[in-house]
Amino acid sequence: KQSDIGVAMGISGTEVAKGAAAMVLMDDNFASIEAAVEEGRGVFDNLTKFIVWILPTNLGEALLLITTIGLGLPLPALPLQLLWINLTDTVLGLPLTLEAKEKDLMRRVPRNPKQPLLTRALVMRTALVALIMVVGGLGLFLWELRVAQSGLPAARTTVVNVIVLIEAAYLFNCRSLQHSAFSLGLFTNRWLIAGSLAMIGAQLLFTYAPVMNRLFHSAPISVAAWLRILGVAAAVFVVVEIEKWLRHRRRPGGEHLTQIENK
Repeated sequence: KQSDIGVAMGISGTEVAKGAAAMVLMDDNFASIEAAVEEGRGVFDNLTKFIVWILPTNLGEALLLITTIGLGLPLPALPLQLLWINLTDTVLGLPLTLEAKEKDLMRRVPRNPKQPLLTRALVMRTALVALIMVVGGLGLFLWELRVAQSGLPAARTTVVNVIVLIEAAYLFNCRSLQHSAFSLGLFTNRWLIAGSLAMIGAQLLFTYAPVMNRLFHSAPISVAAWLRILGVAAAVFVVVEIEKWLRHRRRPGGEHLTQIENK
Protein backbone atom coordinates (compact mmCIF):
# COMPACT_ATOMS: atom_id res chain seq x y z
CA LYS A 1 0.00 0.00 0.00
CA GLN A 2 2.93 2.35 0.64
CA SER A 3 4.58 1.70 -2.73
CA ASP A 4 4.28 4.12 -5.63
CA ILE A 5 3.86 1.25 -8.08
CA GLY A 6 3.25 -2.47 -7.70
CA VAL A 7 5.21 -4.90 -9.91
CA ALA A 8 4.26 -8.52 -10.61
CA MET A 9 5.89 -11.32 -12.57
CA GLY A 10 4.08 -12.20 -15.78
CA ILE A 11 5.27 -15.81 -15.97
CA SER A 12 5.68 -17.01 -12.40
CA GLY A 13 3.36 -14.51 -10.71
CA THR A 14 -0.11 -15.40 -9.55
CA GLU A 15 -3.23 -14.03 -11.22
CA VAL A 16 -4.09 -12.15 -8.04
CA ALA A 17 -0.68 -10.44 -8.03
CA LYS A 18 -0.93 -9.53 -11.72
CA GLY A 19 -4.43 -8.16 -11.24
CA ALA A 20 -3.33 -5.94 -8.35
CA ALA A 21 -0.07 -4.74 -9.91
CA ALA A 22 0.37 -1.56 -11.91
CA MET A 23 3.24 -3.14 -13.90
CA VAL A 24 3.53 -6.74 -15.06
CA LEU A 25 6.92 -8.05 -16.22
CA MET A 26 5.97 -10.37 -19.06
CA ASP A 27 9.51 -11.84 -19.20
CA ASP A 28 10.06 -11.94 -15.40
CA ASN A 29 13.19 -9.86 -15.96
CA PHE A 30 13.84 -6.92 -13.61
CA ALA A 31 16.00 -5.27 -16.30
CA SER A 32 12.77 -4.66 -18.22
CA ILE A 33 11.80 -2.09 -15.58
CA GLU A 34 14.75 0.10 -16.52
CA ALA A 35 13.90 -0.17 -20.22
CA ALA A 36 10.26 0.74 -19.52
CA VAL A 37 11.26 3.74 -17.40
CA GLU A 38 13.64 4.96 -20.11
CA GLU A 39 10.98 4.62 -22.79
CA GLY A 40 8.41 6.39 -20.62
CA ARG A 41 10.79 9.24 -19.87
CA GLY A 42 11.56 9.61 -23.56
CA VAL A 43 7.87 9.83 -24.50
CA PHE A 44 7.14 12.30 -21.69
CA ASP A 45 10.19 14.38 -22.63
CA ASN A 46 9.11 14.70 -26.27
CA LEU A 47 5.54 15.48 -25.26
CA THR A 48 6.79 18.29 -23.02
CA LYS A 49 9.02 19.62 -25.81
CA PHE A 50 6.09 19.75 -28.23
CA ILE A 51 3.88 21.58 -25.73
CA VAL A 52 6.67 24.01 -24.82
CA TRP A 53 7.08 24.70 -28.55
CA ILE A 54 3.42 25.08 -29.53
CA LEU A 55 2.26 27.23 -26.60
CA PRO A 56 4.38 30.38 -27.08
CA THR A 57 3.96 30.35 -30.85
CA ASN A 58 0.17 30.21 -30.63
CA LEU A 59 0.17 32.64 -27.70
CA GLY A 60 2.33 35.05 -29.69
CA GLU A 61 -0.11 34.93 -32.62
CA ALA A 62 -3.06 35.70 -30.35
CA LEU A 63 -1.29 38.53 -28.52
CA LEU A 64 -0.15 40.05 -31.81
CA LEU A 65 -3.74 40.19 -33.04
CA ILE A 66 -5.01 41.58 -29.74
CA THR A 67 -2.28 44.24 -29.67
CA THR A 68 -2.98 45.51 -33.18
CA ILE A 69 -6.73 45.62 -32.49
CA GLY A 70 -6.09 47.52 -29.27
CA LEU A 71 -3.91 50.04 -31.14
CA GLY A 72 -6.54 50.50 -33.82
CA LEU A 73 -4.32 49.04 -36.56
CA PRO A 74 -5.39 46.80 -39.44
CA LEU A 75 -5.26 43.06 -38.77
CA PRO A 76 -1.66 41.84 -39.26
CA ALA A 77 -2.96 38.55 -40.67
CA LEU A 78 -6.27 37.50 -42.16
CA PRO A 79 -8.20 34.46 -40.84
CA LEU A 80 -7.25 32.44 -43.94
CA GLN A 81 -3.60 33.34 -43.41
CA LEU A 82 -3.82 32.22 -39.77
CA LEU A 83 -5.22 28.93 -41.02
CA TRP A 84 -2.17 28.63 -43.27
CA ILE A 85 0.10 29.18 -40.28
CA ASN A 86 -1.68 26.45 -38.35
CA LEU A 87 -1.18 24.06 -41.29
CA THR A 88 2.56 24.73 -41.23
CA ASP A 89 2.52 24.03 -37.48
CA THR A 90 1.60 20.44 -38.27
CA VAL A 91 4.47 20.01 -40.71
CA LEU A 92 6.94 21.57 -38.30
CA GLY A 93 5.82 20.20 -34.95
CA LEU A 94 5.23 16.49 -35.57
CA PRO A 95 8.92 15.63 -36.18
CA LEU A 96 9.67 16.95 -32.68
CA THR A 97 7.82 13.92 -31.25
CA LEU A 98 10.36 11.70 -33.04
CA GLU A 99 13.33 13.28 -31.26
CA ALA A 100 15.84 10.71 -29.98
CA LYS A 101 16.18 10.22 -26.23
CA GLU A 102 18.75 12.53 -24.67
CA LYS A 103 21.92 10.98 -23.26
CA ASP A 104 21.30 12.12 -19.67
CA LEU A 105 17.69 10.90 -19.61
CA MET A 106 18.28 8.17 -17.02
CA ARG A 107 20.54 10.33 -14.84
CA ARG A 108 17.78 12.80 -14.01
CA VAL A 109 16.11 12.75 -10.63
CA PRO A 110 12.61 11.21 -10.61
CA ARG A 111 9.84 13.63 -11.48
CA ASN A 112 7.35 14.47 -8.75
CA PRO A 113 3.95 13.14 -9.95
CA LYS A 114 2.29 16.22 -8.46
CA GLN A 115 4.49 18.61 -10.41
CA PRO A 116 2.70 20.41 -13.28
CA LEU A 117 3.75 19.68 -16.82
CA LEU A 118 5.01 23.22 -17.28
CA THR A 119 7.33 24.38 -14.53
CA ARG A 120 7.87 28.02 -13.64
CA ALA A 121 11.02 28.13 -15.77
CA LEU A 122 9.21 26.76 -18.83
CA VAL A 123 6.33 29.21 -18.32
CA MET A 124 8.82 32.08 -18.25
CA ARG A 125 10.41 30.78 -21.47
CA THR A 126 6.96 30.61 -23.05
CA ALA A 127 6.28 34.23 -22.14
CA LEU A 128 9.71 35.30 -23.42
CA VAL A 129 9.24 33.75 -26.86
CA ALA A 130 5.68 35.07 -27.16
CA LEU A 131 6.89 38.58 -26.25
CA ILE A 132 9.60 38.52 -28.92
CA MET A 133 7.07 37.31 -31.49
CA VAL A 134 4.68 40.14 -30.63
CA VAL A 135 7.35 42.86 -30.65
CA GLY A 136 9.06 41.52 -33.78
CA GLY A 137 5.85 40.87 -35.68
CA LEU A 138 4.32 44.24 -34.82
CA GLY A 139 7.57 46.05 -35.57
CA LEU A 140 7.92 44.48 -39.02
CA PHE A 141 4.24 45.08 -39.75
CA LEU A 142 4.55 48.80 -39.00
CA TRP A 143 7.86 49.00 -40.86
CA GLU A 144 6.36 47.56 -44.04
CA LEU A 145 3.32 49.84 -43.77
CA ARG A 146 4.90 53.15 -42.80
CA VAL A 147 8.60 53.00 -43.70
CA ALA A 148 8.89 50.64 -46.66
CA GLN A 149 5.33 51.51 -47.75
CA SER A 150 4.95 48.06 -49.28
CA GLY A 151 1.19 47.98 -48.89
CA LEU A 152 -1.09 46.04 -46.58
CA PRO A 153 -0.94 42.67 -48.45
CA ALA A 154 2.89 42.67 -48.39
CA ALA A 155 2.91 43.74 -44.72
CA ARG A 156 0.61 40.84 -43.83
CA THR A 157 2.76 38.45 -45.86
CA THR A 158 5.78 39.65 -43.88
CA VAL A 159 3.97 38.97 -40.60
CA VAL A 160 2.99 35.45 -41.69
CA ASN A 161 6.57 34.69 -42.71
CA VAL A 162 8.07 36.02 -39.49
CA ILE A 163 5.66 33.95 -37.38
CA VAL A 164 6.46 30.76 -39.30
CA LEU A 165 10.22 31.36 -39.25
CA ILE A 166 10.13 32.11 -35.52
CA GLU A 167 8.33 28.79 -35.07
CA ALA A 168 11.05 27.06 -37.10
CA ALA A 169 13.90 28.69 -35.17
CA TYR A 170 12.31 27.97 -31.80
CA LEU A 171 11.68 24.38 -32.89
CA PHE A 172 15.43 23.75 -32.90
CA ASN A 173 15.66 25.30 -29.41
CA CYS A 174 13.04 22.83 -28.19
CA ARG A 175 14.96 19.77 -29.31
CA SER A 176 16.37 19.94 -25.79
CA LEU A 177 14.83 21.86 -22.91
CA GLN A 178 18.15 22.02 -21.10
CA HIS A 179 21.09 21.50 -23.45
CA SER A 180 22.24 23.62 -26.34
CA ALA A 181 20.69 22.84 -29.71
CA PHE A 182 24.23 22.54 -31.11
CA SER A 183 25.11 19.71 -28.71
CA LEU A 184 22.53 17.35 -30.25
CA GLY A 185 23.93 17.21 -33.75
CA LEU A 186 22.26 18.87 -36.72
CA PHE A 187 21.19 15.69 -38.55
CA THR A 188 20.22 13.46 -35.61
CA ASN A 189 16.53 14.16 -36.37
CA ARG A 190 16.27 14.10 -40.16
CA TRP A 191 12.47 14.29 -40.07
CA LEU A 192 12.80 17.70 -38.44
CA ILE A 193 15.19 18.87 -41.15
CA ALA A 194 12.83 17.59 -43.84
CA GLY A 195 9.88 19.33 -42.19
CA SER A 196 11.78 22.61 -41.99
CA LEU A 197 12.78 22.45 -45.67
CA ALA A 198 9.19 21.65 -46.63
CA MET A 199 8.05 24.66 -44.60
CA ILE A 200 10.52 26.95 -46.38
CA GLY A 201 9.29 25.74 -49.75
CA ALA A 202 5.68 26.26 -48.72
CA GLN A 203 6.41 29.80 -47.53
CA LEU A 204 8.09 30.69 -50.81
CA LEU A 205 5.02 29.47 -52.66
CA PHE A 206 2.79 31.41 -50.25
CA THR A 207 4.78 34.56 -50.95
CA TYR A 208 5.52 34.40 -54.68
CA ALA A 209 3.16 31.95 -56.41
CA PRO A 210 0.35 33.95 -58.12
CA VAL A 211 -2.27 31.32 -57.31
CA MET A 212 -1.32 31.45 -53.63
CA ASN A 213 -1.38 35.25 -53.72
CA ARG A 214 -4.95 35.17 -55.00
CA LEU A 215 -6.06 32.45 -52.61
CA PHE A 216 -4.47 33.80 -49.41
CA HIS A 217 -4.31 37.53 -50.30
CA SER A 218 -0.53 37.47 -49.93
CA ALA A 219 2.00 39.47 -51.96
CA PRO A 220 5.68 39.25 -52.92
CA ILE A 221 8.09 40.88 -50.49
CA SER A 222 11.58 42.32 -50.95
CA VAL A 223 14.95 40.82 -50.06
CA ALA A 224 15.32 43.49 -47.37
CA ALA A 225 12.07 42.29 -45.79
CA TRP A 226 13.41 38.73 -45.74
CA LEU A 227 16.58 39.92 -44.01
CA ARG A 228 14.52 41.62 -41.32
CA ILE A 229 12.41 38.47 -40.91
CA LEU A 230 15.50 36.29 -40.57
CA GLY A 231 16.91 38.74 -38.03
CA VAL A 232 13.86 38.42 -35.76
CA ALA A 233 13.81 34.62 -36.09
CA ALA A 234 17.53 34.42 -35.31
CA ALA A 235 17.01 36.67 -32.28
CA VAL A 236 14.50 34.18 -30.85
CA PHE A 237 16.94 31.30 -31.30
CA VAL A 238 19.86 33.18 -29.75
CA VAL A 239 17.85 34.53 -26.80
CA VAL A 240 16.48 31.09 -25.88
CA GLU A 241 19.93 29.49 -26.15
CA ILE A 242 21.36 32.19 -23.86
CA GLU A 243 18.46 31.67 -21.43
CA LYS A 244 19.19 27.92 -21.32
CA TRP A 245 22.89 28.57 -20.76
CA LEU A 246 22.23 31.02 -17.91
CA ARG A 247 19.83 28.62 -16.19
CA HIS A 248 22.29 25.76 -16.54
CA ARG A 249 25.01 27.86 -14.89
CA ARG A 250 22.77 28.67 -11.92
CA ARG A 251 21.54 25.11 -11.37
CA PRO A 252 23.57 23.09 -8.83
CA GLY A 253 25.02 19.98 -10.45
CA GLY A 254 23.35 20.73 -13.79
CA GLU A 255 19.94 19.49 -12.73
CA HIS A 256 17.28 19.23 -15.38
CA LEU A 257 15.00 22.16 -16.10
CA THR A 258 11.84 20.16 -15.43
CA GLN A 259 13.20 18.71 -12.18
CA ILE A 260 14.87 21.60 -10.36
CA GLU A 261 11.67 22.84 -8.76
CA ASN A 262 11.26 19.58 -6.85
CA LYS A 263 14.20 20.44 -4.60
